[in-house]
Amino acid sequence: MPTAARVVVVPGEPGPLQIHEVSLPDPGPYQVVVKQYASGVCHSQLHQMHRPRTGAAQILGHESTGVVMKKGSEVRHVKEGDTVMVTWVPRDAANATRRAESVSLELPGGVVAQSQNVFTWADITLADEQYVVAMPANERKDVTSIIGCAVMTGAGAVYHTAGVKKGESVAVFGVGGVGLSAIAAAAVVGADPIIAVDLNPAKLEFAKKFGATIGVDASKTNAVEEVRRLTQKSDKFDFLGQPVAGADFAFDCIGVPQTMEQIFAASRSGTSGELHGGTSVLVGVPQTPLNISAIEMLLHEKKYIGSLGGSCVPDRDFPMFLRWFNEGDLDLDAMVTARYSLDQIGEATAALEKGQISGRAIMEF
Repeated sequence: MPTAARVVVVPGEPGPLQIHEVSLPDPGPYQVVVKQYASGVCHSQLHQMHRPRTGAAQILGHESTGVVMKKGSEVRHVKEGDTVMVTWVPRDAANATRRAESVSLELPGGVVAQSQNVFTWADITLADEQYVVAMPANERKDVTSIIGCAVMTGAGAVYHTAGVKKGESVAVFGVGGVGLSAIAAAAVVGADPIIAVDLNPAKLEFAKKFGATIGVDASKTNAVEEVRRLTQKSDKFDFLGQPVAGADFAFDCIGVPQTMEQIFAASRSGTSGELHGGTSVLVGVPQTPLNISAIEMLLHEKKYIGSLGGSCVPDRDFPMFLRWFNEGDLDLDAMVTARYSLDQIGEATAALEKGQISGRAIMEF
């Protein structure tokens, strides 16, 4: 029996977001119907909204919490009534026996709207079971909704992709929800110093709540020079005879051309035969090519790597992030700085685009 749902839709033609009442079909063998508690509002979805419209409607959102209403006959890891998180990364891809499938919805009038893996900007969603992760019923169900993207992406980049260790220096460019999660993970592993870089001094002060030890206001100073000054090693010299300087790990949590280049320049120079250069980690979703100095990469043995979803395995990592939250190492209550209803999704995306969300925004259903 179909399930009535309200879903946010990006229309195929230019125009504002729409909210449609739809009938979700019964789940297929490997699908789950989830009645949602809350969903994150991610900056990457602005890119999807602002891409040229090709006539195909889209359904967005990729992090949420909810409860299982219905499940397919082949779904084994959750049952009806279970509390779950929905995410856009397969929960255990290495052990999956089939490829996860995206969902499309038929809207009123026969228009078909496509999702990119999942859609969570809806009071009820339908997802492949590989994107549905079990969570304890007694966990908070509002702020934990951002674990499925913001926390996973930022914290995972530090913890898994980069593998930051105690005492290593970290610089995080862009301290929204993803950047704050990266800073929190850096604090958990004992990185030092933890340098937050942003254009907004209020965000830099806010980042200290999550473990940042130093803030660099990029609107008033050359961020690269300041990071290098803060991390200079007067007793070590690079191939060109200059003091070694720069962060061991520099993370771009924005993905614009300037920051993509800045993290490379701000990562540590190397000492030939003794000390490899630093690592730059691209976390934010880029929309342009990358332009960095190949000779600098060679002479200083620097690395530039990408991090997709924080290199996370949700079944393995979400319990760890929940533990960090419960033990006070990941302050999700502070990170969620704005709350909206489904009918306010236009206000939420407008505020996000204007830079008015200091942490992460969520929709509550």
